[in-house]
Amino acid sequence: MTETTADHRDSYPPIAEFAAQANADATLYQRAATDRDAFWAEQAGRLHWHRPFDQVLDWTAAPVARWFVGGRLNVAYNCLDRHVLAGYGEQVAIHWEGEPGDSRTITYTELLAEVSRAANYFTRLGLTAGDRVAIYLPMIPEAIVAMLACARLGLTHSVVFAGFSPIALRQRVDDAQARLVITADGQWRRGKPAPLKTAVDEALSDGETTVEHVLVVQRTGIDAPMTAGRDLWWHETVANAAPEHEAQPFDAEHPLFILYTSGTTGKPKGILHTSGGYLTQTSYTHHYVFDHKPGQDVFWCTADIGWVTGHSYIVYGPLANRATQIVYEGTPNYPDEHRHFQIIEKYGVTIYYTAPTLIRTFMKWGSDIPAAHNLTSLRLLGSVGEPINPEAWRWYRQVIGANKTPIVDTWWQTETGAIMISPLPGVTAAKPGAAMTPLPGISAAVVDEEGKPVSLGETEANGYLVLDQPWPSMLRGIWGDMDRYRSTYWERYAAQGWYFAGDGAKLDKDGDLWVLGRVDDVMNVSGHRISTAEVESALVGHHYVAEAAVVGASDDTTGQGIVAFVILTAEAEDTGKDLIAELQSEVSREISPIAKPREIHIVPELPKTRSGKIMRRLLRDIAEGRELGDTSTLVDPGVFEAIRARKG
Repeated sequence: MTETTADHRDSYPPIAEFAAQANADATLYQRAATDRDAFWAEQAGRLHWHRPFDQVLDWTAAPVARWFVGGRLNVAYNCLDRHVLAGYGEQVAIHWEGEPGDSRTITYTELLAEVSRAANYFTRLGLTAGDRVAIYLPMIPEAIVAMLACARLGLTHSVVFAGFSPIALRQRVDDAQARLVITADGQWRRGKPAPLKTAVDEALSDGETTVEHVLVVQRTGIDAPMTAGRDLWWHETVANAAPEHEAQPFDAEHPLFILYTSGTTGKPKGILHTSGGYLTQTSYTHHYVFDHKPGQDVFWCTADIGWVTGHSYIVYGPLANRATQIVYEGTPNYPDEHRHFQIIEKYGVTIYYTAPTLIRTFMKWGSDIPAAHNLTSLRLLGSVGEPINPEAWRWYRQVIGANKTPIVDTWWQTETGAIMISPLPGVTAAKPGAAMTPLPGISAAVVDEEGKPVSLGETEANGYLVLDQPWPSMLRGIWGDMDRYRSTYWERYAAQGWYFAGDGAKLDKDGDLWVLGRVDDVMNVSGHRISTAEVESALVGHHYVAEAAVVGASDDTTGQGIVAFVILTAEAEDTGKDLIAELQSEVSREISPIAKPREIHIVPELPKTRSGKIMRRLLRDIAEGRELGDTSTLVDPGVFEAIRARKG
């Protein structure tokens, strides 16, 4: 696989061979538009309902929806039992790769037995439907087992990313009033065990807590002091429980999980998702957006289960669709940069879903690394987490996808629960960097401050992305704070009854949708609204730039000035001011002289969370000379010393 045939088309229509076998066809859009309720009833029919629903949607208490009213189902039964009962028990559910090189292959029968053991033991601990359980685990099979066991019993899980600090964990445990915390002795980080259980001990050390037990998975073998009467080893308890358990059905609106996401006030928001609507839409989108064929494909979503992408496209969507998937514990460059490509090659991965940040990192490493591996099994690529710049999109398709795989660039949020806007492979064209159009059954619009639709194709017509119809996997509120739910998501366009996504967007001349990133990341320079994503895209379009992050910093003259931090490619030489001037000219040429960065700093790394998100808030602090905010979620907080050294 080489870069000898550069392809810079503006639009990539479906490939005939792919279209001929695609799960989706153009009638999906028409069916959804003709009778929306009937369409979603059809998608719900992909699941097993212990009791059929009486009504598809009740929106009378808007903005709180009730989907599939009167229906009863069990989420874990849909992900496990029904596949085993249908004769697919020996199909592999999970190929797990540990960071040190250990691995496990788990069939649906084996996964069902593990989940049943956990459900039986959780019951023995006295947990009952509606109780909350905090899960603070690395990417190991027990994390998925714990989530499914909670779903099986009607326990509401709150997964806390294993990179969060003890303070952040305590906040989430207290807010959810969790009775049980599930963790591990430690986790592997670049070949060394790092403690995890001690973070739980620290989190629970101050004041009263609702936590009654801490269940500990032995992963690394490092010392993990156990508190008598509270702490329990997984291998001494869950592993010895009975492997049979009969799943009971719950109402479609039964709370499935709480997942905390950042809030503008600093206090995390506990996003609440329920069962029937959430599972319907994750199953539907996984089937059509990824063109998944049960028993044939090997699916790999590279997210962590601590984020919504891991919930929807590692646990619930794929398992509801009887997927065989990869779950990987480690980082993309340990023990070296070949790790992801070795896994794709080893298991014959056919569908690969990752973040633009990682794609740009691959670009920085160079195309020789993927070229050293047989990636011909790949037939579809996906992107998630932030807008992808066109240059990275084209590189992804060309170098990883052999210039033939469709790319589904997906827009959605923790709050939406599942994919909302994306090309449909085999049906719709794709444009590098564009989210394209809402999926069948989803309705979205780009509007101005007053809620009026923006015009097509006018650069000054950038607007705000809103969702103007309810959808099955929508959040049902913020845990314990419905007033905040209404004010955060519904207040801005309350007169129209629309959900405000918090993202800027534009429509091109064809009516296709481009997401410009968070409104916070849309800068106002001399009265002109400029997206950080657009400036970053222009910078990364330069052949010497591997990655860029752009922020708006206060400016006495223009309101905000554009400050860019860039990482150069391996072959680039830091030519100082000449290269900086060249990059400034590139942005002026690509967007407008108004968008020319005030400052460009060449840096060795960017501050990122372990999920790969660039912390632009902290870069703004640097650009404006402020004290840094909380850096506890970063992979390497020390990166700021290197940035300051270069900036100075």
